[in-house]
Formats: sequence, C-alpha cells, structure tokens
Amino acid sequence: MIPSVNPSGSDTRGLLYYLYETGKYEDHTDPHLIASFDGMSPDPGRDPKATLTDLQQLLDQPVMALAKHARPAKHVWHTSVRADPGDRILSDEEWAGIAGRIVAATGIDPGEGQSGCRWAAVRHADDHIHIVATLVTEDGHRPDDFRSGARAQAEARLIEKELGLHQVSPGDGTAAQRPTSAERHKAERQGRERTAREELREAVRRAVSGARSDEEFFDRLAAAGLLIRKRAAPSGDLLGYKVALPDDLNKDGEPVFYPGARLAPDLSLPRIRERWSADAPASRQEEAIRTGPGSPAAARRGTASAVWQAMVVFEHGEDAVAAAHIAAAGEVLDALAKTSAAHTRRELRDAATAFERASRSHVRVARGHDRALRQAARDLVQGGTALGRGEDGATTAMAIDMLFFLITATAHWHARRGHAQQAEAATRTAEHLRSAYQAAAVQPLGVLYQRGRRLSRPMLQRQTALLREALPDLGEQILAEPGWYALAATVAEAEAAGHDPAALLSDVAVRRELGTADSVSDVLVWRMRRAADLPADASHLPETSTAETRSATRRTSTRPSPPGRGRSGEDTSRPSR
Repeated sequence: MIPSVNPSGSDTRGLLYYLYETGKYEDHTDPHLIASFDGMSPDPGRDPKATLTDLQQLLDQPVMALAKHARPAKHVWHTSVRADPGDRILSDEEWAGIAGRIVAATGIDPGEGQSGCRWAAVRHADDHIHIVATLVTEDGHRPDDFRSGARAQAEARLIEKELGLHQVSPGDGTAAQRPTSAERHKAERQGRERTAREELREAVRRAVSGARSDEEFFDRLAAAGLLIRKRAAPSGDLLGYKVALPDDLNKDGEPVFYPGARLAPDLSLPRIRERWSADAPASRQEEAIRTGPGSPAAARRGTASAVWQAMVVFEHGEDAVAAAHIAAAGEVLDALAKTSAAHTRRELRDAATAFERASRSHVRVARGHDRALRQAARDLVQGGTALGRGEDGATTAMAIDMLFFLITATAHWHARRGHAQQAEAATRTAEHLRSAYQAAAVQPLGVLYQRGRRLSRPMLQRQTALLREALPDLGEQILAEPGWYALAATVAEAEAAGHDPAALLSDVAVRRELGTADSVSDVLVWRMRRAADLPADASHLPETSTAETRSATRRTSTRPSPPGRGRSGEDTSRPSR
C-alpha cells in the first residue's frame, strides 16, 4: 500500500473537480465520498442535491475564517493511498478506516481531543482512494504535519500487516522523489507514457554515463534536446543546473524546470562531479585510442570483461568499494540501454530504470575503484548503436549475461545489509535482464548449437569425456541441457585456437557462481568465449576441420578419458538464462 502525499496545493475545488470527474479518465468510475472529518459531509457523487462547491466551502471554512493576510497561500493537503495490484478489493468501510488512520498518523486530524483539520476521502477506483484536507485546524492553527509523507508510509506498513495485504519494503530516504499527482495528471492529459520528471531523470542519467567533465555532461544534455539553466556564483563558478522538456509548459506557457537534486539525490551537480573527479587522467595516446573509431561489438566485449572483474569486489571488497561498483553498474546499464538494438532496448531500458533505485544507499561510495566500469559505459556511448545481429548482437548477449550475475550479486549484497527496497529493485532488474538476454541470445546461440550438432561423433564423445573430467559435479546437468551443443562447439574452437579446454572450462566455472543460471551451458559458452578471446558470433567462422580434430585428439591423447556417450534430442536453438 503506497501513500503519496502532496502537501502544497492551493485550489480545493480544482482538486475535487478532478476526483469527481468521470468523462476524461477511464479509471474514474462511481466517484463517491467514503469518509470525512465529521462523517456527514456532502457527497457530490451520490447525493444529487450536493455540489462540489458545497464540499469545497465546508472544507475551506476554517481557512476563510482567518484574516485574509493570515490565510496560507498553499492550504490544500492531498494524498492518494493505493493498494498493490495483487491485493484483494477492499470495501468502502475498510478504505474509510484506512483514511481515518492516515489522517491521524500524519497529524492532519490526530483525534484524542486535539484540534484537527477538515478532510474528506473520495474513492473513484477499486484500488485507491484520495484524501483532501485543508491545512488550518478548527481552532485556526497550522497542524503538526511535519514529515507527513514518512508518517503515512509508517502507518501503511502497519495497515498492510493487519489487513493481510502485500507488505511493501520500508524505505531509507535514498529514493528519488515520486512524481506528484499533478504531474501524473498532466502526463495523462498530454498522452505521455511517463511524467516529465521521470523522462528528465532518465535523460540526465544517460548523459552522466561515462561522462568526464561538466562540458561533456552539458553537451550530452543539449544533444538529448533538453533545455538547460545553469546556476553560477558571482565568481562565475558553476554551482548547479536545472533541466526541462521543451514541450512541458506551465499555465503561463513557460518550460517547467527541475533541479538535478529534485530528480534524484545523486543527480545534483556536486554528486555528479564526484564520479569524474576520481577518474584517472588518461594519457594523450590512451585518449586518442578511446575516442577514435570504435565498434559497438568491441565496447560490449570490453564491458563483459569489466563486469567480470567487478564481480571480485562482491567476494572480497569493502562496502564502500562495492557501493561504487554498484553505482557504476547503473551507468553501464544506462549506456547499454541507450545503444542497443530495438528488440532488446525496451527490456534494457526497464532494467536501467529499475536499477536506479538499487544504485543508492546510505553506504558511502569510494569513488575511483569504479573506473573500469565507468570506462565501459563511456565506450558503449562512444561506440554508438549496435545492430541486433552478427558480432554486435552476440556481444550484446555476452554483456547482458555478465551483467545478470553482477546485478544478482548486488541483490544479495543489499539483502545482507537490510536494504530491502534496493534488493527488491536489483531483483527486478535481473528479471528484465533475463528477458533481454533471451531476445539477444537466440541467434548467436542457435548458430553455435548447429555447429555443435555437426561435430563428428568421435569429437562429441571426446568433448563429453572432457566435460565430465573438468566439471564432475556439473557434467551430467550440462549434458542434459539443449545448450550443451553450443558449449561443445565453443570448446572445440578454444582447443583449435591453442587453449587447454579442460583448464579453461574449469577456470570459468569455479571463479563465479552458477546457481542462479537457468542454463549453465549458456553461461559457460559466454565465459569461455570471453576468456579465450573467441568471436562472440560464430556464423562466419569455418567449421572445425578434420585436421584440427585429429590435432586436438593427439594433444589430448595422454589425458585419461572415461567412456563417452553421444546425445540425442530435439533440434532446438532456444537459449535460456
């Protein structure tokens, strides 16, 4: 159950008009009053004699009783209280009880003989209610509504337990500010999928990914089509910034600007500068290489390697260093979403959006340790948009595969420290990555599967024996997976390239966990191809020749091999994460 408090309105009747309006909003059905401060306020929804003005005047009466100069300019308090989509439909009586508890907990109408404000609760949908109050008590004072949003959240947690509803993870004050009701309603009127605040937050996050200076950051914002206002000190030093969408206007036809800190706590200019202030300065030669022509595939392969190395932090690193890698992983996700092909872009964008919550906690970030991941994000942006096929598509699958394990490790890291919302956000991110991987991996794994199926019977028997020898605890599980043929083809390529396949297979299997993988063979394919520097896309490679097969057989003839067996099964190229 989510209360969303907005304590800054000035037009009681305008808000009531929205709550009772049924013509413009599909989810507004049968709007009616379910509770009020006196239990008998007029209901314009079901009483044909009652009007919106009647209800507005009743609620505003304590405000209007004050001298004109003493009336607060922003006197309307409003919150919506929304149930989880999986919850049962609550009755009007249950919602009325919830409304009474929320206004008491927030100080709007504390009860127990204390003077309270006038309020009314309106229901116009099955899953939520709205509470409207005017911020002057019956005795003419301002209510004690300090931190009313946090107090409403705390009460909602108690209500969830008592009514057997879905229990929302408690927050820690590091979440980005939610869009206000007015912002959501404005987005609905304009036909926007998201509010301006949410669109700006994503655009700024993407502009930050891998950036190294104020100039580069603001250039990216301008390239994204945002309007920018900079705040400078008298000395000329830049202190902050605001951004706006060109078509998001207020009632006077002016753009609505949002400061970076109001988009998210880590998007203020000082917090953004912390990222690149810790970057090691690159030499001219390195910078020339990095800023020269790069390919999306090379950037994705580099990303896979950087993510692989970052996993060590979760095994041996301190919390501050781990937090830096988590924040940088968010930059990588933003950059990957921005530069990936259409068939994976939506899931990757949703993954980046979900992970935004997981990237912040109260653990202080030790910047500087995240350079490799930040460089990977920068390379992704500079490499440009990838194709959805060939080496671009295959390396996208490789990068997503590595990121899946890093994000899963992030979820475990947060959970061990009691960061409930962050752990939940990282888990949602992993699910989006799982879906993106399915879309990206179909073609390249299908090619490898067919190559594995075409390996000679003696070669497959030898690969089977090698697998059982290198991974005795996982061998039978892998042999039962459809992805085994893709792994067999990869082992053959690695061996033909001069690697010791058993040692390589063992190394990539034991250095990172495999328990969260749906298909161990898929995971080992990408780990081996990265470690052995094999092309991610095998569609243009020649088949392993008979000479190579005989040579590989001679190189391993001294290795004891248990009797092998062939495999049979349906011809499928469907990968699984």
